[in-house]
Order: sequence, then structure tokens, then C-alpha cells
Amino acid sequence: MNQLELILRIAIGFIVLFSMARWSGRKEISQMTFFNLVSAIAFGSIAAALVVNPSVSILNGIIALLGWAVFTVFTDFIHIKSKKARKLLMGDPVIVIKKGKIMEDALRQTRLDTDSLQALLRQQSIFSLNDVEYAIFETDGKLSVMKKDNKQTVTKSDMNIAMPQGNFVPLSTELVADGKMNLKNLAKMNKDQTWLHEQLQLAGVQSVDDVFYAEVQPDGNLYIDKRDDLLH
Repeated sequence: MNQLELILRIAIGFIVLFSMARWSGRKEISQMTFFNLVSAIAFGSIAAALVVNPSVSILNGIIALLGWAVFTVFTDFIHIKSKKARKLLMGDPVIVIKKGKIMEDALRQTRLDTDSLQALLRQQSIFSLNDVEYAIFETDGKLSVMKKDNKQTVTKSDMNIAMPQGNFVPLSTELVADGKMNLKNLAKMNKDQTWLHEQLQLAGVQSVDDVFYAEVQPDGNLYIDKRDDLLH
């Protein structure tokens, strides 16, 4: 392989890799899950082989990059459309602190120790486990935290509006995702499909099929995001 061919391979590899990275979507960077990590490593390995391995033809290298990009986009499409596929590919978020108590089994499941847990909390400016009401280890390796009431930052609304009474869910709970009801969460709340339909109709939504996402919030209010919202 002469120098001219090497320069050509570098240029082609860079252009194709950059184009495929843009085409594959921003999630490869913004949410580096296990699958995204494997996908990014594979992209880099194929591009490296195209550039420095003379036994790999330029055409085969480009086909390999395109093929892997198509596979990645197809997997992301399945991930968006199917809740079961999301669970299989990504797993579920895990509650590691519940009502101020550390869930030892959850820590073992996520392969976290207390030092790692405290390090993740410190990244969110929380320096005491006693300040935490709930902590959820997300599928991308980040920790979502809800502080105890007496440790939360006071907002303007707190100064003018009394705290709601009679909360019946400690965290926001998914009820509809991509037009499909979450019957498991409804059962946990001792609610049924009739109740959900009534709540949606009160909000001006006639069918669950018209809802992209809906959740009940800790104060009992229902958040609804309809399908086909216009982007402004």
C-alpha cells in the first residue's frame, strides 16, 4: 500500500465514519449504554481496518461500515417501537435507595458498592446518604436522585403554594407509553383501565391510541403528551 492509497483510505474512512455517526443518531453519544458502547467500538474498529489493513479493500470497508450503521439504526428503531425490546436490549432502571434506605440486593444486581454509590451522589452535590429519599440507577449508568422533603431546594412556588396533601405515589409513574397502557403500574396504584379512560377524557383525550406518553405525578395530577405534537 503506497502513501497515496493510505491518504485515500484515511479520507474515505473519515468521511464514511463521520457520515454514519451522524446518521446513526445523537443517542450514540448522549446515552452511552452497553449496546451503544459496543456499536461505537465496532465503528472504530472497522474504520481502523479500512485505513491500515491493506488486505481489506476500500469497497469492502465501506460496505462493512454501511452494514453496521444499518444494523444499529434498525436496532434503535425496534428499541423505540417495542417496550419488550427496550427491556431486552437496555434492561430496567434499578432503585438502589428507597425511602431513605439502601437496597442491598439492588446494589449487588447493579454491581455497585457503597463507595461507588456515594461517588455518584457527590456528582449531584449530595454528600450524605441521609439526604436521599429515592435513587435510581439508570440504564446508561447515571444516577437519578430525589432528595428528602426537608433537604430539597426551596422554589418560588413553595413560597406561595402550600404542599399538596394526600399524595398516593412516591414517584412519577408511567401509565401510557407509545399508545399502550401500563397495566402493571395501574394495578400497583389500585386503578383500572376505566379510571384511566375517564382521566384522559377529562383532559380532552378520547383514546389511549392518541397518547404518546402519560404519567401520574406525585401530587396526583396526570401528565399527558399526545402523539404527533408539532415541532415549533
